[in-house]
Amino acid sequence: MTFALRAPQLADAPALAELHVSAWRETYSHLLPGDFFSAEYVEGRHRMWNRILTDPRTDVSIRVAESGGEITGFACAGNGMRSKGEEELPRDRQLYAIYLAASHYGTGAGQSLLDEVLGDTPAMLWVAKANPRAVAFYRRNGFEFDGAEQSDPAAPKIVDARMVR
Repeated sequence: MTFALRAPQLADAPALAELHVSAWRETYSHLLPGDFFSAEYVEGRHRMWNRILTDPRTDVSIRVAESGGEITGFACAGNGMRSKGEEELPRDRQLYAIYLAASHYGTGAGQSLLDEVLGDTPAMLWVAKANPRAVAFYRRNGFEFDGAEQSDPAAPKIVDARMVR
């Protein structure tokens, strides 16, 4: 399966929002409350992607993977963000998100997306501990857990752990 990487355009916002939601459904449905994917949640993802692409930040790198004219993945990285109560960051750069449609796992698109937005720079990221596929992917790319964890009250069964390289 072939793919191409490119910078997203404003016209991609609806497809990115739908991919974002569907990737969460594929990966985390078993860990989320039954009403998590409400119409309000989906609309929120649409608003988020419209905002991101309407007023792009120069410190954030976003790339999409496209196959057969369809967006199948995306990744974004930028300056490190502090968690509540955190004074210092372990890295200046952070992977904010990387998602790929499950039907495109194993194509190399995820690796290419990561390489595009981070290269081999020292970085940090947060990953759901209950996502062994993602943890293994990040470990292959030199990331290791540093002991920091957090959770979101809206998704209490998902514990995010920080990884750094």
